[in-house]
Amino acid sequence: LFAQADIEGSRIKAHVRFLSSDLLEGRGVGSRGGQLAEEYLAATLASFGLKPGGENGTWFQTVPMVGVSTKSSSTLTASRNGQTVALDWQKDFAGATHRQQRDIDIDAEAVFVGHGIVSAPEKWSDYKGTDVKGKVVVLFTNEPQPENPAVFKGKTLTYAGRWTYKFEEAARQGALGCLIIHTTPTAGYGWEVVRNSWSKEDPQMLLASGKPALAFAGWVTQEAGNRILGLSQRSVEELLKAADSPEFHPIPLGIRIKAHLTADIREIRSRNVLGRIDGTDPALKDQIVMFTAHWDHLGVALPVKGDNVYNGAIDNATGCGVVLDQARVFSQLTNKPKRSLVFAFWTAEESGLRGAEYYAAHPIYPPERTASNINYDALHPSARTKDIVVTGAERTTLYPMVQEAARRFDLEIAADARPEQGSFYRSDHFMLARIGIPAFKVSLGTRVVGKSDTFAEEEFRDFNANHYHQPSDQFQEDWNFASLEQAARFGYLLGLNLANSDFLPRWNTGDEFAVPGR
Repeated sequence: LFAQADIEGSRIKAHVRFLSSDLLEGRGVGSRGGQLAEEYLAATLASFGLKPGGENGTWFQTVPMVGVSTKSSSTLTASRNGQTVALDWQKDFAGATHRQQRDIDIDAEAVFVGHGIVSAPEKWSDYKGTDVKGKVVVLFTNEPQPENPAVFKGKTLTYAGRWTYKFEEAARQGALGCLIIHTTPTAGYGWEVVRNSWSKEDPQMLLASGKPALAFAGWVTQEAGNRILGLSQRSVEELLKAADSPEFHPIPLGIRIKAHLTADIREIRSRNVLGRIDGTDPALKDQIVMFTAHWDHLGVALPVKGDNVYNGAIDNATGCGVVLDQARVFSQLTNKPKRSLVFAFWTAEESGLRGAEYYAAHPIYPPERTASNINYDALHPSARTKDIVVTGAERTTLYPMVQEAARRFDLEIAADARPEQGSFYRSDHFMLARIGIPAFKVSLGTRVVGKSDTFAEEEFRDFNANHYHQPSDQFQEDWNFASLEQAARFGYLLGLNLANSDFLPRWNTGDEFAVPGR
């Protein structure tokens, strides 16, 4: 049965090799290499016989953005009682203005606001009604009391723990700026990931008229955080502990933050790429099953060991290769599915899921007629695995069909190995979930055939520490693509079964993404 599917690791490998080539310049948004990636994806879909699935009969959905490139001459200082701490760009701090202006000057009081969360369902407010208008809020990523399952979801990070939420909430509260103090445990990755990610141009959505925006959204290292907090005889460790308490109140630090930011500003018109296979059932062909991956990476940015091309082989040429080969195999079916299929490749995921965010705000296919989104992001090549991870699927009525697909491949469904990293909220399917579409990411399993049960976790930790958002995320000729072939076939079978069903999945009743009436 599955041999007929004809998904081949060698074909996935070929796509990964090309998309992560130096010639594509790290697939930066708005770059020549990024445009080459867009054209390659569209041309490949066309070669399979798919129809254009984008706007106005094209392969594309244009995503208008503004590129903000913070210059290294930007400065940041903290002062109190005649003492001043001066920070160095990228060594101590990183970030960008969200006001999309070339010059920004800040001189404001600093207020510590814990984890910067306001959540009515959790009965939690770090702001406690404190007026932070015109001030710089200082906070940590993640959530309070991660070891306590009664607070938020314990170790399982929710969206309130993500850095994107921190900036959004600070803007809603009227803050002038937001400084996140980085620690590896709270962020889930080292400072080099922050530094490298913010050393490139920051593609931002066009600022809507009247929408609040931070003059500065930035990060400081733990060491720099201690230097700043030391001005008021406080420390990172002390404030992390204070932020765990439900009785926490914002702490005026008695510190003034001064910043001068200069940036290059330009308009960017990047593109989501979409192809379509029409369904065959008159009653169901206006419904779709969507397969997705993001095509972008960090482009050309801060050199590391003499290399400034961030190739993004694993993140996310792998996901693109999987979805392309799924599209090829579906296109070769003699009997096409009842529902239509859409294969979408998003731009600007690395900048905060921007391409998927734009699609969610301007959907080409109505969300109420989108049966599901199966997403692929950052797959680690290896031998086959004994299990598979589908975080989020268990929260939908599609889950029994997911379980059946796993059984057909003799795969166990594994729990998220790193719930504290909030992976569900860190990839594009999250944006589709927010508009009610049952959406989740298919990830490789945790137990690799022929290896110890800790092998996959050790490989991930090595990648996360040494290659994630680094120029060294490069294609390796000796990679084993059996695991990607397996993940592609799993998603193919699941999508095929759903596309031939008249069952319309939904989020479970009471879930944060549940839509009334679906």
